[in-house]
Amino acid sequence: MDLVKLDKNSNGKFVCPKCKGELRKVEGGGVKIVDGKVDMEATQPRHICDECGTFYKELLHSGYYNVFDLPENERKSKKNLVDVKDIPPQQIKRESDGKAPCPRCGDRMDFVPAEPVKIVDGKPDFSNTMDHFKCSHCKSVFRKIAGTDFYQWSEK
Repeated sequence: MDLVKLDKNSNGKFVCPKCKGELRKVEGGGVKIVDGKVDMEATQPRHICDECGTFYKELLHSGYYNVFDLPENERKSKKNLVDVKDIPPQQIKRESDGKAPCPRCGDRMDFVPAEPVKIVDGKPDFSNTMDHFKCSHCKSVFRKIAGTDFYQWSEK
């Protein structure tokens, strides 16, 4: 375990000792049970460097921080996402594998066929009653504009 002292920038935010980028602070959460044991590690705040893929946790309020590698599932992608207001309605065609390129991130989107109306918590859910595309990478959804062959980004 390496211990480092983190420096602050002019805005009072911690900076990464490797790349000098500003660290993103994530507050600690509640106590979790992992493999039948109490996990107190999740309660401590972390300072994350998305550029280097590391995070820092303070050691016993000493001002020194342990360095850890950020798990893959918590890493932010370095792909640039197109802002949703910059995505015009467009035709999206399924390719032979049933997927299509995502207009927002460039990854592969899955085609989700229409389903009948479902009852969720006693209320009708119409969210999947029309064909749409869903990107597992950027979590974008593209729904068909009624009466056309064009798809548009949708919040849900």
